[in-house]
Amino acid sequence: MKGIVKVGIIQQHNSADIEDNRRRIAEKVRQLATDGAQLVVNQELHDSLYFCQTEDVRAFDLAVDIEGATKDFYSALAAETGVVLVTSMFERRAAGLYHNTAIVYDSDGSVAGRYRKMHIPDDPAYYEKFYFTPGDLGFEPIETSIGRLGVLVCWDQWYPEAARLMALAGAEILIYPTAIGVESSDTPAEQLRQREAWVTVQRGHAVANGLPVVAVNRVGYEPDPSGVTGGIAFWGNSFVAGPQGELLFTAPTDAEACVVVDIDADRCEQVRRWWPFLRDRRIDAYGDITRRFRD
Repeated sequence: MKGIVKVGIIQQHNSADIEDNRRRIAEKVRQLATDGAQLVVNQELHDSLYFCQTEDVRAFDLAVDIEGATKDFYSALAAETGVVLVTSMFERRAAGLYHNTAIVYDSDGSVAGRYRKMHIPDDPAYYEKFYFTPGDLGFEPIETSIGRLGVLVCWDQWYPEAARLMALAGAEILIYPTAIGVESSDTPAEQLRQREAWVTVQRGHAVANGLPVVAVNRVGYEPDPSGVTGGIAFWGNSFVAGPQGELLFTAPTDAEACVVVDIDADRCEQVRRWWPFLRDRRIDAYGDITRRFRD
């Protein structure tokens, strides 16, 4: 990456109408391209509602063959607009084998690469272990026409190991498609603490690795189909941080956002020269990091 990289983000409120969600995404991608975006990042599982609020085998019908019509749609959109496009799919790999998969299309519409979500949560209203097999593609940056993208997904964003491994593999930017929010029973103070922790930990990844971070979250309320919980109010707050954790853009918590943010890639190079964290790592002393816990 060199010079100014123009990154478009799409923070969207979804409905159960997949075709309408895609239509609105396409409109926004075209607008961002018109506004100069070179890279456009979508939120996690952007084609549908967040179905993981319940454990329901019927939801597997939402999974798609990543070589099928979904690929055709987003490939054509990337080629039409000339942007590098980061998408997030519910991948059907085989019957009974599904992944939460990010697919990156290059500006000519070709598939630049994919990443399967590695860390899978299992919390009230986020029953993802029921649906997703942990990723098996590792932490490998995706080479594109604008640079090497370290694409991770949502729950991955809490793990410094994931960000570090992407950085060590040569990622030039960290990208997190996301679906996170609050349940109505949480107090306002607790809701604020959770959202601020989410921002803080990712800004820490930017600082520790000297890399910009792009986190794109969904927004709006989605009810729990089972009625067991009060549903999720996705908190939006998509943001872009620079290599010192500085906030370059923050989206609202209660509205959609479709904006282009400038990232200075040359400045990232300078920050790493000032703060050479990779140079000073004690790789001879980190063996225990691969243990679950030191008893």
